[in-house]
Amino acid sequence: MNTLVVRPARVRTAGVRQQILLTAQQRLMILMLLFMAAFLLIAMRLLFFAMFDTASAQRSGAAAFLPARADIVDRNGVPLARTIDGYSIRVVPSKLLNNRAYLADELHKIFPDMTRADLLAKVSGSHATYIRRRALPDQVAAVNAIGDVGFDFPREKERLYPQTTLAAHALGFLNAEGEGVTGVEGAFDARLTDAATRGQPLAMSIDARVQGVLESELANAVVNLEAIGGAGVILDVHTGEVMAMTSLPTFNPNKLTGSDPTTRRNSVTYNLYELGSTFKPLSIAAAIDNGVVTSMARRYDATEPLAIAGFRIRDSHPSRRWLNVPETLIHSSNIVTARIGDELGREKMEHLFRELHFDQRSDIEIKERAHPLWPKDWGRLTTMTTSFGHGIAVTPLHLANAYAALVNGGIYRPATMLKLGDQAPPKGRRVFKASTSARMRQLLRLIVSDGTGKQADAPGFRVGGKTGSAEKPGAGGYRRHSLVSTFAAAFPMDNPRYAILVMIDEPKGNAFSSGQRTAGWTAAPVVKKVVMRAGPMLGVFPDERRDVDVSELTPLLWRNGETE
Repeated sequence: MNTLVVRPARVRTAGVRQQILLTAQQRLMILMLLFMAAFLLIAMRLLFFAMFDTASAQRSGAAAFLPARADIVDRNGVPLARTIDGYSIRVVPSKLLNNRAYLADELHKIFPDMTRADLLAKVSGSHATYIRRRALPDQVAAVNAIGDVGFDFPREKERLYPQTTLAAHALGFLNAEGEGVTGVEGAFDARLTDAATRGQPLAMSIDARVQGVLESELANAVVNLEAIGGAGVILDVHTGEVMAMTSLPTFNPNKLTGSDPTTRRNSVTYNLYELGSTFKPLSIAAAIDNGVVTSMARRYDATEPLAIAGFRIRDSHPSRRWLNVPETLIHSSNIVTARIGDELGREKMEHLFRELHFDQRSDIEIKERAHPLWPKDWGRLTTMTTSFGHGIAVTPLHLANAYAALVNGGIYRPATMLKLGDQAPPKGRRVFKASTSARMRQLLRLIVSDGTGKQADAPGFRVGGKTGSAEKPGAGGYRRHSLVSTFAAAFPMDNPRYAILVMIDEPKGNAFSSGQRTAGWTAAPVVKKVVMRAGPMLGVFPDERRDVDVSELTPLLWRNGETE
């Protein structure tokens, strides 16, 4: 008899569960494989970008954080020029809701420096126009508070000069398109806007502290002497770095609109002057170099004016006696310098001036450089007059460069507006013998200690230099009452480090200068004040125990005479 065996229901249920579990595992494996494939695909794409597109990605990413134009700083990192996001205030007349006269009244309260008529014209015009670029935040807020939808406030890249007028001519400015026009802004426009370099500030050679001293002292003199302007420059004699450069009158590069365009002219590099007796040490140095002057004790006739080609060369303060070489410079004798220049001759005198680049634009990066006025007819008379700085016109920077070479051992180097830092200075070229340079350091020091430059004798700083008071040329000849007064100097003379030149254009003889207009009473005192204030900033400290040795020259001086 067959027996029917019935399987329990739970056995069939377990089989179904196993089948479902197996199916789920298979599906999970498929999902894992798909996920791994996707992961590998993404990883390969990332690897591809890392290998082939990293550089461009980095460039585009970094560019987003670069300034539109590089900052400019002084040699110590003080900011002189920066690009910021500034506010502008613009009016779109077609969108204005309020009465135009009312708006002009309200705007005039906010901008009292603008006339109501100008403001009314702007809000009544047919085209959108700016009311104020580089607007202050409180001005933006005040215009916004008027509550008219016809005003908008676009954000624009603006160049800010945080030190306002400090070193304005050296820095320069931008045009409306944001392009450099003058100064360092113009000379290094490509470097300041290049994405590869604009991330790093451009360091100028200028020291903002020294610049401030030169500007304040020169401005004080120009104002008190009622002069029409002035110029000043300080150079490192061994590197050519410009430590300070100023031209007066000056301007504020933040506020060019409405300013006098003539104030933007850089007198140091762009104005030409006959710089007078400051040329005499250069001529004497050339005579020593060429064997024309072999003894400091040799005497030359200065008893009466020197007649040549229908002209008479005179001394401003005649000694009416024979003078040796140190006395020639101490008394600033045109007559003796002309005699020495005549002996030197045209060829050697012309060679000297060409070696000092007096026949070409000054050696510096900025664009605004004037070409000197070179003599057209270089005869015997021209050789004589150029020896004492008449008949040839150069910029103050030309002369400062020449004095740097005169005292640094005889090496001419171009000036630069950039901080050299650890870079080696330009090699330069020899224009004076080292022995001649040493002799000129003695003579320049004597001019300050015993001659026309006494007012520049800053105690302990061993200043040496030469005065120059030249009449300005005009219609029909030289104008006797219009002087360019210059003092060109270097310090400390026992180991020169800096050349300094101060020029004052048409000073008036008044109580500030004891009634005198000449350089010994106008420009020389400025040099003294600048050296005493700026010397320690430049690492030069007063030391009364040190000086250049002039003991072999002092016996040659006639102590009973009066100096200028």
